[in-house]
Amino acid sequence: MPTSPRILALGGAHIDRRGQVSGTYVPAASNPGILREDVGGGVFNALRSVVRRGVSASLLSVRGGDAAADTVSAAIARAGIADLSVVFLDRTTPSYTALIDSDGELIVGFADMALYELAFPKQIRRAKVREAIAAADAILCDANLPSAALECLVEQAGGRPVFAIAISPAKAVRLQPVLGELALLFMNGREAAALAHTDATGPELVNALRATGLRAGVVTAGSAPVLGFNGSGVFAIDPPAPRRVADVTGAGDALTGATVAALLRGLPLRAALREGVAAAMLAIESAEAVPIFTAAGFTQALALVPNAREMA
Repeated sequence: MPTSPRILALGGAHIDRRGQVSGTYVPAASNPGILREDVGGGVFNALRSVVRRGVSASLLSVRGGDAAADTVSAAIARAGIADLSVVFLDRTTPSYTALIDSDGELIVGFADMALYELAFPKQIRRAKVREAIAAADAILCDANLPSAALECLVEQAGGRPVFAIAISPAKAVRLQPVLGELALLFMNGREAAALAHTDATGPELVNALRATGLRAGVVTAGSAPVLGFNGSGVFAIDPPAPRRVADVTGAGDALTGATVAALLRGLPLRAALREGVAAAMLAIESAEAVPIFTAAGFTQALALVPNAREMA
């Protein structure tokens, strides 16, 4: 039997807290709601969807020497991902806290991730990481890595495709030195605007992104069409309305993971992104940050996603 593709991921794997307001959100006031805690991180969430779509994966992240680190380690193991992460006993494990309104939309996110800034640049240069890169078919990273680490990673990739997640408008700009080397960048509209320095949409936005050196990208915008582009043109996919809305958190990561997995199976971007849109819909319908689905459930969701339509 043929072996499954292998991917190495580098980036965020940390405590992810989500507080959802029960009623109408009132700024600068006490709001009743429910707080949930899980293990998340852009690259880790995406990687779990990659694995669920049949790809073998390993992960390099960094964490502290606290109880939260044990929680993160256990989650990576449960996901069936080989853990290459480094523990700093005198540091605190990074965390992300999101406040969500009653409709599932993000109000504010708070990132406590100083360890990523400190540790990643040196970790990328370790012999163990070079060996892991050599054993992988592709690389997945996120902008939790500072620019110096991203530049070193792309240099060591040796021509292997490097997929990247923009994470946030503030962090997306860290990718600027390596945009021309990426196989594909996943971003939302605000992150794309931060990189392209424009509020344009559609083909005009793509032209601005291409001017930065980026050759291929995916731009999401909530329920609006998902924009994709590569050397063969610009296209859009209209996401189907979710059958129910539980939580929009993690939809972009699910889209990334399923799209990357499909690309590694040899699908072209237009077909691969359809699978990503299906996974995003399943994430929105799930209370979990990373949706759990059967092969039949995924096939049903994929059937609801229209084919890509070309844009001038």
